[in-house]
Amino acid sequence: MKPFLLRSLVLACLLAATGVRAADSLPVVTVAPHAVDLAFPAEAVVEAVQQATVGTQIAGRVLEVHADAGQSVAKGTLLMRIDGREAAEAARAAEAQYAMAKLNYERQRQLKEQKFVSQAAVDKAKADFDAAAANRSAAGASQSHASIVAPMAGIVARRHAEPGDMAMPGAPLFTLYQPGSLRVTASIPQHRLPAMRGVTTARVEFPELGKWVDATTIQLLPTADAATHVSTVRVGLPALPDVVPGMFARVHFVTGQAQKLTVPAAAVVRRGEVAAVYVQAADGRLLLRQLRLGEAVGKGEIEVLAGLASGDKVVVDPVKAAISLKSGK
Repeated sequence: MKPFLLRSLVLACLLAATGVRAADSLPVVTVAPHAVDLAFPAEAVVEAVQQATVGTQIAGRVLEVHADAGQSVAKGTLLMRIDGREAAEAARAAEAQYAMAKLNYERQRQLKEQKFVSQAAVDKAKADFDAAAANRSAAGASQSHASIVAPMAGIVARRHAEPGDMAMPGAPLFTLYQPGSLRVTASIPQHRLPAMRGVTTARVEFPELGKWVDATTIQLLPTADAATHVSTVRVGLPALPDVVPGMFARVHFVTGQAQKLTVPAAAVVRRGEVAAVYVQAADGRLLLRQLRLGEAVGKGEIEVLAGLASGDKVVVDPVKAAISLKSGK
C-alpha cells in the first residue's frame, strides 16, 4: 500500500474515532474569509545600526583586559591596555630630537642677526625644527594608543584577544554595538525588485522567539551583488529586548490584500505530511478534520485551501482538545 494511502486510512480512522462530546470550555475560533495581507517572505539577519570594531594602531602584548562580552560600557571607558614601552621610548627620542632642533634653530637665528651665517642656514634649521615638532606629536599620539577605550556607549558583543596575546595594527580587539538601534537585512532576488519598489509595509518574524513586529522603515539599496544578483533591503526594528545582532529573522513584505480563509498556526496538528485541526460540531463533539494548507499569512495564520467552510469552529489549543478526547469528556 502506498504511504499516502496509508496515511489517509490512518487519518480516516482517527476521524471516525473522534465522535466524543467535548468540554464546553475549550477555546475556539469561528473561521470566515477575511482580508489578509499578501506578502512574500525573505530570510534576514539582525544587525546593529551603530556598531564598531575596536583595534590598535601599535603592536604590543596585551597587558590588561577591563571588559568582556555582554558588558555595558560608556564612551571613553578603558577596555584594554597594551604594552607600549617601545612607543614610550620612541616618544622620548622624538622629544630629545625636538629639543635639539629647537636649540639649533634659535642659535642659527642669533648667528644670522650677527651676520655669521646665511639665510639658507636659518631656513634649514627651521625645516629641521618643524620636522622634529611633527615627529614629536606623532610619537606622542602613538604612545596614547596603548590604552584602548570605547569609541561609543554600548554593549561589548565580542572580545577578540586575551591577556598575553600579541595585538597588531588592524587586528580587531573588541566589537561593540548599541542595543537600542537594530535592523534586519534581507536579500531580494532581481525578479522581486519591481514589486519591492512599491512596498511600504513589512512585518518581521522571529521564529525562535515566536514573535512578530511591524517594521519601522524599509530601505532598498540601489545596487545589486554582482555574484549573486540580489539586492539588499534594510528593515528597521522597534526596541526589542530579546533580539540581538546575528539572530535569524524572516521579513514578510506586504504587496497587497485579498480575502482568504485562515486558521491560527497554533491550532494545526501535523503528523508527517498530514495537517489537521480539531473542529467543534454543533452538538459539541470534536472532529479531527484534515486540511490542505497554503502559505502563512497575517500574524501567525495559515491559509486554508480545503477542509474547512465559513462558520466552522476550530479549537485553538489542539493539546487540550486531544486531552479532552482521551478523557472522554
